[in-house]
Amino acid sequence: MRQTIIKGLMLATLAVANVACKDDLIYSELVRDNIPAVPVTFTNATTYGGNPFINVSAATGTIQFVLSIPASTGRTIKEITTVAGGATAINPGTLNSAAAKINTAPIAGTGNTVTFNYTLADFAKKFPAVSVVPSTNPLSPREIAFIFLVTLDDNTQIVTQQVRARIAP
Repeated sequence: MRQTIIKGLMLATLAVANVACKDDLIYSELVRDNIPAVPVTFTNATTYGGNPFINVSAATGTIQFVLSIPASTGRTIKEITTVAGGATAINPGTLNSAAAKINTAPIAGTGNTVTFNYTLADFAKKFPAVSVVPSTNPLSPREIAFIFLVTLDDNTQIVTQQVRARIAP
């Protein structure tokens, strides 16, 4: 009797495990890398395995990101639809936040590139709780972050990865 119960429980466990595997195709979207068909890169940024970054001089305060897509895709950049900024904890959901939105109108693209220009002074006004004072510790630079929603000529929209501006004295 006891062996029958154990065999029954084992059979039920195997049946449940077998049925659970059928949903892998549905749930695989949640656990796969979200790589767009057309990659957006930041041609003037550097990366060492993390988010791309540019160096910004606190003296000049000029922030400039150059976004680009490969010419081989056959697509062009229509515009930067939305730019969101803030501390380094921003994510794609930040693009939906009116408080984090930087641009008031789309920024037109030219072919395979589009340039975003901003200043540290404007950033400090928009985000007063985020410090733009350079760090005195070179091993821990002060960084601010941006994320972009880019629209291509066929109205495909791509959310870029977070990109940062490191503030140097």
